[in-house]
Amino acid sequence: MSTQRTLHLNAFLMSTGHHEASWRLPGSDPFANTKVRHYQELARIAERGKLDSIFFADSPVLFGEVGRRPAGKLEPTVLLTAIAAATEKIGLIATASTTYNEPFNLARRFASVDWVSGGRAGWNVVTTAGPDAARNFGVDDQPAHAVRYERAAEFIEVAQKLWDSWEDDAVLADKEGGVWGDAGRIRTIDHEGKHFRVRGPLNVPRSPQGHPLIVQAGSSEDGKNLAARYAEAVFTAHQTLADAQVFYADLKARTAAVGRDPEGIKILPGIVPVIGSTEAEALKLERELDELIKPEYAREQLAKTLRVAPEDLPLDRQLPADLPSEDEIEGAKSRYTLIVDLARREQLTVRQLIGRLGGGRGHRTFAGTAVQVADAIQEWFDAGAADGFNIMPAVLPSGLEAFVDQVVPVLQERGLFRRDYTASTLRGHYGLERPANRYAGVPAPRLASIGSGF
Repeated sequence: MSTQRTLHLNAFLMSTGHHEASWRLPGSDPFANTKVRHYQELARIAERGKLDSIFFADSPVLFGEVGRRPAGKLEPTVLLTAIAAATEKIGLIATASTTYNEPFNLARRFASVDWVSGGRAGWNVVTTAGPDAARNFGVDDQPAHAVRYERAAEFIEVAQKLWDSWEDDAVLADKEGGVWGDAGRIRTIDHEGKHFRVRGPLNVPRSPQGHPLIVQAGSSEDGKNLAARYAEAVFTAHQTLADAQVFYADLKARTAAVGRDPEGIKILPGIVPVIGSTEAEALKLERELDELIKPEYAREQLAKTLRVAPEDLPLDRQLPADLPSEDEIEGAKSRYTLIVDLARREQLTVRQLIGRLGGGRGHRTFAGTAVQVADAIQEWFDAGAADGFNIMPAVLPSGLEAFVDQVVPVLQERGLFRRDYTASTLRGHYGLERPANRYAGVPAPRLASIGSGF
């Protein structure tokens, strides 16, 4: 008997909302970006809607103009531990860079979050573009795009080896015999590669999920190849159904080509829903938000993305014809292409483009009633363009509340989304198996005493 395919929904949380002017609304708290209780309440709202997970983006750099929107961010894995204590079932995904971290520390951090949350942790793997981040780590410029992805692949390999360095039954807790753990079931990994030398083992037992969920968000050729090899969920951005279908088919095929089950990777395009009781009300809210954008800040950010000077982008003219080619872009290649293609396809002026990007930075925005939003989600889902969606409310918390209280019930009535959780782990929500330990049953060298007991 066949089981109906159902949606996976993730809530992408960002301070007062994804629209860059959301903080200027009368009901918004411009200090919400550093308030733990704000994020705990958002997570509880998402959990009330039975969403698979929540997600935090991150970068090791102060991003964008501080005059434009709330710019400071709490370190997301630290934030997730506070959210874990305020929730019970919803998955918890944080972003961390493979370019500006080391595998041992990051593997330990995510394993710890998995333990703290009872098996709900996920890692969104990014390679981090831009020279500003590099300069925070004593490097003059970012490594080349291909080098960053090569390092990322090895980084994930090392992290997964470390997560497997303890067998599931390594902890004996034998009080009578006086033996807490079996050293024969804990091993060094002795990894030596091009970018890393890591002995191991990890100093955290194998966590409830075995491996925290691996998420990936790059859509360049290198990004898609990395996702095909390692990702279990992919966050992506598309403006049109046709583009989303091409990406979906391509990534599923790449996943199969490396010997993985395509059903083991969930593709979740971003959508910024602006929800009203009528379509006119939703469009009015969208216009009000767009009118609060300060174009001088937005143009500055657009110029950085396009690698041109702000004065080369007159607000009431279309993009210049002589922009850099994608081959000349070393960071965020796929987002660069998406923005340029959107502007060219719809013949947008810079001012109009700024308005289109203000809500979701290149992700699809959609204003309408709850039923219309549900229709938009179902259309892409049924058409082979998505396994679910990365929900990016324009305004928080009101936009998330509207989605949970108005859109989710429509999807549930249509049999497209769960009415209650049937699993307790993030892997369970995504319908994924707990990975087997690569070292299970493989004799391990007996561990010598490591470190000091004092």
